[in-house]
This record gives sequence, C-alpha cells and structure tokens, in this order.
Amino acid sequence: MKLIKNIQSIAKEVLQQEALAVQNLAGHIDEQFEKCVYAILHSGGRVVISGIGKSAIVGQKIVATLNSTGTPALFMHAADAIHGDLGMIQENDVVIVISKSGDTPEIKVLVPLLKRTGVIMIAMVSNRDSYLALNSHHILHAYAPTEADPLNLAPTTSTTVTMALGDALAICLLETRGFTHDDFAKFHPGGSLGKRLYLKICDIYPGNAVPLIHDSASLQEVIMEISSKRLGATAVINAEGKMAGIITDGDLRRMLKQHRVEDLFRLKASDIMTPRPVSVHPDEYAVNALQLMQSRSITQVIVVEEGEVKGFVHLHDLLREGLV
Repeated sequence: MKLIKNIQSIAKEVLQQEALAVQNLAGHIDEQFEKCVYAILHSGGRVVISGIGKSAIVGQKIVATLNSTGTPALFMHAADAIHGDLGMIQENDVVIVISKSGDTPEIKVLVPLLKRTGVIMIAMVSNRDSYLALNSHHILHAYAPTEADPLNLAPTTSTTVTMALGDALAICLLETRGFTHDDFAKFHPGGSLGKRLYLKICDIYPGNAVPLIHDSASLQEVIMEISSKRLGATAVINAEGKMAGIITDGDLRRMLKQHRVEDLFRLKASDIMTPRPVSVHPDEYAVNALQLMQSRSITQVIVVEEGEVKGFVHLHDLLREGLV
C-alpha cells in the first residue's frame, strides 16, 4: 500500500474542485434551461429520466427529488429500455437522458428509439456537440470538463454537477408550480420531517390536563391546581372566562422571596400571575411552538382561541413527537 502523508490536502482539493465546478455551472444556465422547465410544465405528463452507470444512480436521485417537490417522475434504465421498459413512456411525457459524454454505445442505441415515441427529449450532458445533445430537443448543460481524480476517469465532479443541476431544475419547477408548504407535507408524512411539516398544536393538546383558575383564587388554590395537574403552571382567567395570565412554579418562587410569610395567604392569583403570557392558536404548527418556547426559554405554552383557554402544550410533548 502506498503511504500518503497528505490525506487532508487531497480531500480538500477534491472538495474545492467539485465546489468550483458547481459554482461555474451557474454560468451555463441559459435560455435552454428555461425551455426545459417550460417543456416539463406544459407537457401534462411525467418526467422520465434515463441513464446508465453512475448517471443512472444520479438519475434516480433526481427522480426522487422531483417526485417530492411536486413533479411526477420515474426512472428508466437505459439498458433496460431496449428490453421492454420503453413501454413505460406515455405520449405526454418528457424524457431526460443523462450522460456526461453523450456518445456511449448504449445512448446511441437508446436515442433513436426514444425519437420514435415522439416525446420531448432533453439531454443532460457535458458535451454540447455529442450525439445525444445533437439529437435532443433541449439541452441541460451539465458542464464538467474534468473529474476530481488524478486519472480524470472516475465520475466525481461530473456526477456532483449533474446532481446539482437536477436540484436546480426541481426547485425551478417547484416555484413555478406554486408548490406550497402544505403540498410538501403531503409528500413527506413520515418521520420527524413529516411531523415538522404537518403536526399542529390541535393534534397535541387535547390529551393534556388543563390547569385553570380564576384571577380571584387564593394562593392555596393556585398551589393545589398546579400540583394536581403536574404541568408546572396554571392559566388564569378573568370573570368573563377569558385568559388573563399564567402562574408558573417560577412565579411562586419569586413571590415567596418578595413577600412576608404573614402576607402570603392574603394574595390572590391576580397578584402573582404574569399577564399577557405567551400563547399559541390550536391551528399553529407544532414546530413553530417549539421555536417560540426555545426563543423565550420557557417549557410550556397556553393554547388560546379567541381569548378562551383551550389547553397547554409542554416541551415534553414536542420531545415525545420527535420534533427536538
């Protein structure tokens, strides 16, 4: 085994080369790129992506990104296409063929077959003068003149550039379609990401206790309510039944320091509470409530709708849901 002393410098050089290639790719975004976006938007069909070797692997990632951002897409391996998989292509589909050189034998076999289907064909290619580019309707120029390896052979920079260009295409389609937060949530219902996108406060608080007292309640009643509901706080409502404030364990400790023992039991809830406390609406996203708690350094928040206390959400609820 060859002893290499500059491992770190080699790794940094690879990353710098690939980063530079992606940066330079911005200079190759032109009217052709726009035409590709509009061709997909106006097709009424799906995006079928094809390739072979490493291009096939990158193509599958681009398909996944397109599907998750509102553009129906599927992958067709270039080698399998000539053995029956061409049947997956429908009349209104747009086919994107990925190939760095655009001149491989498999591509030269595939292209004429695709042309017979009559679909719009897009070449995602580094070489604009290749067979693939010259026989396609549009070109996505994944320009990568050199690879990152010293032999200039292993698909490295070229695959990075192609993947980045696929991301740019997907995001352009997302924005032009007006793809929203709620749309994204529909396609990502699973795991913590899904919960961040769709879980709302109304999905959490109904199962929690609702510590609640009137502003005229005594200190003893306040302590009993906080202790019995075990949330470390209680909401305070006024004579009209609307939220007036909150009393937390911390409020009680500060109150003990500020008053003489003989005066404590003359205090009412209104004397102890923090008025106008932080609250959230039942339709608020849970992740926004989490950010609110973190920004205010609090562990619970009152759920309020039109001034009426509906319940509490505690930081532990959000931990249990996997949002933290």
